[in-house]
Amino acid sequence: MHTVVVGTSGTTAADVIAVARGNARIELSDEALGALARARGIVDALAAKPEPVYGVSTGFGALATRHINHDLRAQLQRNIVRSHAAGMGPRVEREVVRALMFLRLKTVASGHTGVRPEVAQTMADVLNAGITPVVHEYGSLGCSGDLAPLSHCALTLMGEGDAEGPDGTVRPAGELLAEAGIAPVELKEKEGLALLNGTDGMLGMLCMAIADLKKLYTSADITAALSLEALLGTEKVLAPELHAIRPHPGQGDSAANMLAVLQGSGLTGHHQDDSPRVQDAYSVRCAPQVAGAGRDTVTHAELVASRELASAVDNPVVLPDGRVESNGNFHGAPVAYVLDFLAIAAADLGSISERRTDRLLDKNRSHGLPPFLADDAGVDSGLMIAQYTQAALVSEMKRLAVPASADSIPSSAMQEDHVSMGWSAARKLRTAVDNLTRIVAIEMYAATRAIELRAEHHLAPAPASRAAIEAARAAGVQGPGPDRFLAPDLAAADAFVRSGALVDAVQAVTGPLA
Repeated sequence: MHTVVVGTSGTTAADVIAVARGNARIELSDEALGALARARGIVDALAAKPEPVYGVSTGFGALATRHINHDLRAQLQRNIVRSHAAGMGPRVEREVVRALMFLRLKTVASGHTGVRPEVAQTMADVLNAGITPVVHEYGSLGCSGDLAPLSHCALTLMGEGDAEGPDGTVRPAGELLAEAGIAPVELKEKEGLALLNGTDGMLGMLCMAIADLKKLYTSADITAALSLEALLGTEKVLAPELHAIRPHPGQGDSAANMLAVLQGSGLTGHHQDDSPRVQDAYSVRCAPQVAGAGRDTVTHAELVASRELASAVDNPVVLPDGRVESNGNFHGAPVAYVLDFLAIAAADLGSISERRTDRLLDKNRSHGLPPFLADDAGVDSGLMIAQYTQAALVSEMKRLAVPASADSIPSSAMQEDHVSMGWSAARKLRTAVDNLTRIVAIEMYAATRAIELRAEHHLAPAPASRAAIEAARAAGVQGPGPDRFLAPDLAAADAFVRSGALVDAVQAVTGPLA
């Protein structure tokens, strides 16, 4: 099994995904254990002093003015976890919770939080045992971190609340810890607060969304090329010299991908034949510009994520010179913004994909294809309602593109009076990515059918297109024919794109695509 070693200097997106989706095993480095012990010594020294220190010997948020006596501090740390574990709604996906916990452990291991080494080890042990706390959809405002989601995770470390075991069954967390031989933690000064105060949920979802979108943008370039081919469009607009004079990197990559897919096509360049046109429609001609802008947005999001992955997000923090200082680094604005940027780009990519699909189905704009790609139009409806489904998905994508980060709602008696809503931005982006996969799959389904209908007129597709069609058919995505129960075909198309099989089939001919 793959092992991820957690040190003091952050982590990588690949490690987050390995833990979240691949169940990678986690180990704490000796460096991290040493840093944890040193920082804890500083917190213990401050806890022994009569002067109040926020998070160590005071209440929290708007209650930070109260100095807490020694005999109540353990209760204080337990209470913050219990009271903040106030989430509601459906359960959050297992991979999100694992990413959340791992990223909190990453910050704890930095030596800036003052948490004891044994607490960090318990966090690693719970993840390694396949125990997943029950975390709910609602409860985070993305400021002071993802408080409610992280509190539900901390509750599991205490042996309280519910969690999912390695067999997928939800049971009391105390029972699961006992079966795994893990002793519940007894929190001391600052530890409860340190386990709750980070941008870990929204960051974990950002890392996974970036990975998914990078694959989807390649799939979208392929389907755009298939649609261009099916519409007898011209590949001349993809020439490298045209994109070099507007040197956005993503645009150049998308154009190069499309050109590679279309290499050797007998379908392109017929725009001057029976129904002559000077230019293809924007949805075809401008595909690299739209997809490329989205690619560049993903690149920007990767930069923000890399900085956040290198960060230690907590309040207060233990500094190398021994000071324990309050700060605002828990505010989720940097992450929230890019989560919203990605949702906007994804919505636009879905929108242009749907426009190409609609063009394939309209006999007035498809340049010789049958209405709705039907076998016997009028008797058969063909893909008419597949486009309805795609349009419904696009409409939802547009709603999901409304920025969550533009909103703020005050909390904690106006102490926390401006929040990021980054968790909400992340949650809607997950839905957007899921919907975009379906939208691209429907375009792929329509375009491959259209290309096969062209082949009946002895127009041969590009070798890469042929490979995509053959792989799709082998995966259960059926080709042209009389009307049939369409939902299973669309589900097969979705699975084909989602698995990466479309990209794999094309790359077997073209070589690696961007």
